[in-house]
Amino acid sequence: MKTSGANWKRRDFLKTAGAATLGALAAGYARPIFAAGAEEKIKPTADTVIVLWMAGGMAHTETFDPKRYAPFTKGMPATDMLSTFPQIDTAVDHIKFSQGLEKTASVMDRGTLIRSYTAGDLGFILHSRHQYQWHTGYAPPQTVACPHIGSVIARTLGPKNPALPAFIDIGQRFDLGEGEELKAFHTAGFLGSEHGPFIISNPADAAESVRPPKGMSPSRFENREKFYKALVADGPVGRFGSDFQKESLLRSMDNAHRLLSSPAAKAFDLSLEPKAAYNVYNTGRFGLGCLLARRLTEAGARFIEVTSEYIPFVNFDTHENGHTRMADLKKSIDAPIAQLVLDLEQRGLLDRTLIVLAREFSRDALVEGKPDKPVQGQVAQPDKVDDLKFYGMHRHFTDAGSVLLFGGGIKRGHLHGETSEEQPCKTIKDRVVIEDLHATIYHALGISPRLSYDIEKRPFYVTRDGVGQPIMDLFA
Repeated sequence: MKTSGANWKRRDFLKTAGAATLGALAAGYARPIFAAGAEEKIKPTADTVIVLWMAGGMAHTETFDPKRYAPFTKGMPATDMLSTFPQIDTAVDHIKFSQGLEKTASVMDRGTLIRSYTAGDLGFILHSRHQYQWHTGYAPPQTVACPHIGSVIARTLGPKNPALPAFIDIGQRFDLGEGEELKAFHTAGFLGSEHGPFIISNPADAAESVRPPKGMSPSRFENREKFYKALVADGPVGRFGSDFQKESLLRSMDNAHRLLSSPAAKAFDLSLEPKAAYNVYNTGRFGLGCLLARRLTEAGARFIEVTSEYIPFVNFDTHENGHTRMADLKKSIDAPIAQLVLDLEQRGLLDRTLIVLAREFSRDALVEGKPDKPVQGQVAQPDKVDDLKFYGMHRHFTDAGSVLLFGGGIKRGHLHGETSEEQPCKTIKDRVVIEDLHATIYHALGISPRLSYDIEKRPFYVTRDGVGQPIMDLFA
């Protein structure tokens, strides 16, 4: 089977991901098993996880790890571009952010900043492949349909509130570029449909997703559900799935139907939010997603992901106009991130809620991949910057990246890891990889990184091969 390499293309990813997904239809009940010592008792420091996903590759030197500032001047050497924003102070003396993140900077004393996250070496860089690895802990291709980390948590711990889906995903559409590739990891895989994400593509319409269509009578709605179940029975899972997969799909449908008549459905209705609070978050889809995440946390959700949304060449996928686009993007994320932290703190929920802000990789002006493992370049960068559209970070950089953590037992005002002050701004201290980051999240929830599920008569570990090690220095 083809593995990672410079010749990987989208069709290869789709082919292998599709085969694994079809294979999952035949999977039976995934029984949890433990490697030696995995049954250790871990005292959880968090009950809920919120992932704030900066899809597309947010540049670390333009956000949470600023370097020497170089303002735009026509004809400037490209090698001078380390940061295109000045540094600003945060609430922690030894931590600086870049301009445009003033509100998030003001709550840095509530969290930990990792500056040394490094993405996997997957060859020719495809966003969806790196996002797959971040969300599942495994690099594609795999012979099984790997579950999303949210599904692992939902399956292992179950829902906090039985009326709410344990795993809720907010903000990503799948009818845009690379939508099929994104679907490959927005799934519970072999764990069964009932542990998959409850997907809300637009948070402004969240209330509509948990109520029958307007004007539809209860009896007509019940009939519609029966017809839908008949269609599902004639679909791939109904026709080819194992008994477990069929039953799991039916349970997921019943859970969704039950939510419609539950008081918990009010958590999805943003119109119930006071106007002043709503306006703070109303910076766009991501901001409203953060507001919805706060409401769902209050209602008892277990795992929530809010994404800035991955669309090729849009949002943080800055293949040109990196500086000007980043300035606008900061306006859409800065206030909502800070307000989410403050609101959870004010409600007494931050201590037991782990917020994780991350992305698939970073960006650099000149290096594609890692300095010692460069891959095929995808963006032209002239030696001299004569046009503003070339001012900013355009290439996919995998040797550094920032992760912000708040709440959930994490240290306050802490800095972990270090990157070089000169080009290339790579990791030079306390490197963090996905296995260890996932192990840290699981540890906060009381889950061993060596927990595995028996699938196809072999163990599938919640961190790759069970090697993930929680970074204990991050915990208070």
